Amino acid sequence: MADPIKALHNLLLAAATICLPLLGPAQAEPRPSDERCPRLVADAAPRILPAAFKLAALGPDEVRLTFIGHSTFLIESPEGVTIATDYNDYVRPPIVPDIATMNRAHSTHYTDHPDPGIKHVLRGWGREGEPASYDFSYEDVWVRNVVTNIRDWGGGTSLHGNSIFVFETAGLCIAHLGHLHHTLTREHIDQLGRIDVVLVPVDGTYTLNVDGMVEVLQQIKAPLAVPMHIFGPSTLERFLERMGEIYEIERSETPVTVLARAGLPKKPKMLVLPGR
Repeated sequence: MADPIKALHNLLLAAATICLPLLGPAQAEPRPSDERCPRLVADAAPRILPAAFKLAALGPDEVRLTFIGHSTFLIESPEGVTIATDYNDYVRPPIVPDIATMNRAHSTHYTDHPDPGIKHVLRGWGREGEPASYDFSYEDVWVRNVVTNIRDWGGGTSLHGNSIFVFETAGLCIAHLGHLHHTLTREHIDQLGRIDVVLVPVDGTYTLNVDGMVEVLQQIKAPLAVPMHIFGPSTLERFLERMGEIYEIERSETPVTVLARAGLPKKPKMLVLPGR
């Protein structure tokens, strides 16, 4: 099995900097007024990254997704903005991301000591039971969240304890389900809007059971799903066996994939990136 950290290090090849133009407002596609995604972001000129931190260049319509492990992905935008999902003390990308999102179900989904170089640390829960709320743009990325509940250690319910984070960049809308414990309401689906890529926990025990996750994926209707929170080959295969009823299954040999809206599958596909 490929080592995702080693694979990502192999991407740190480009020494030159690059400026990529943003699509102007005249190029935005018409959309229904209730569709939350896509939205144009970052009218400012593209930033130039220091050569030491420059990742391999992407086209203006491309997003790189790397499975680091557990529930952590590294998402890279065309302009080089980096996002680490469920950032924690155990599984981290080999670079300091610009944005780190967290959920609090277990310590493998958050940290109390994020790297001070992270520009935006987004905790998926609020203070004193209040829901977390994010809706902002950074460079060519738009980030927002949809809150859900989680089970607490006493068997009860912790309101607003999980966030589904949604990232838009290069016209793609990517949703990370976090540590989802229940199916979604109509309000959740309306808040999510159009989702192109969904990052989905597949363990079936610590998060939502497999039947419930099938329902959630059918609610979201994303053309591409990527498993996470795997807990071993048998857990993954059990999940894929059930999902094979509604998804074409593709297995990648590397933990890295480059996505573009124009290249999304016509029929629902589940892309398995190696990892745990």
